[in-house]
Amino acid sequence: MPGPALVVGLGNPGPDYAATRHNIGFRVVELLAARAGAGRFAKHRTNADVVEGRLAGRRVVLAKPRTYMNLSGGPVAGLLRYYSVPVEELVVLHDELDLGFGIVRLKRGGGEGGHNGLRSISRSIGTRDYLRVRFGIGRPPGRQDPADYVLRRFSAVEAKELDLGIDLAADATEALLADGLEAAQNRFHALSG
Repeated sequence: MPGPALVVGLGNPGPDYAATRHNIGFRVVELLAARAGAGRFAKHRTNADVVEGRLAGRRVVLAKPRTYMNLSGGPVAGLLRYYSVPVEELVVLHDELDLGFGIVRLKRGGGEGGHNGLRSISRSIGTRDYLRVRFGIGRPPGRQDPADYVLRRFSAVEAKELDLGIDLAADATEALLADGLEAAQNRFHALSG
């Protein structure tokens, strides 16, 4: 019986950040937990909220680091060790400035694109070669600082479409777990722009 996959949603802890663009990873992983019928997230000794279940016929550990975004790597590294998950079975769900709103893309490895959560994970686990589900939040308007933009709530227009985008990202994650990266990319990159 193979070990579990580790699916980590990125975000910032606390109610002040819950509805912000930077917390889309939390929202997707929470939907995945509901789909898995996994119950409530519980505090884990690795400084993450964790729930275990089955998705796409596989055992999964679903997690939300309890740290701020730029310190996500410590909890992720701890979870990989605790559950004996190889880095090839790590899936990170995160917001992506370089994709238009609601576009979902999957990839393995690559740069961090200025994303401090990804940078922290790559540094803590010693590689960039992990799976990513990227949820587009678009670029900030005008000269707005990207660091401020990601901590803002979605616009009223975006909010109307947000649940559909979260569903799409969750579907893409399940396809990634069930069918592998290439098959999931072929299916979902055509669907979302």
